[in-house]
Amino acid sequence: MDSKKIGAMLTVLRGDRTQKEVAEEVGISISALAMYEKGHRIPRDEIKLRLAAYYGKSVQKIFFSSECHETGQSKL
Repeated sequence: MDSKKIGAMLTVLRGDRTQKEVAEEVGISISALAMYEKGHRIPRDEIKLRLAAYYGKSVQKIFFSSECHETGQSKL
């Protein structure tokens, strides 16, 4: 997992929403979300599931697609 690519994906998915809004809906702290978006941390599996559900995407697409893309298996 490339934490910087995951962070970029999370930032894109957030769009115009504030970090506070997303963090409250997902049940995490604003600082945790900021660290995920900056690529300083990768969320644990439970948080990956909550983020994926919130954004209406699969865990695979958000957290693992960049690896598949690098091997030519799928695109974001």
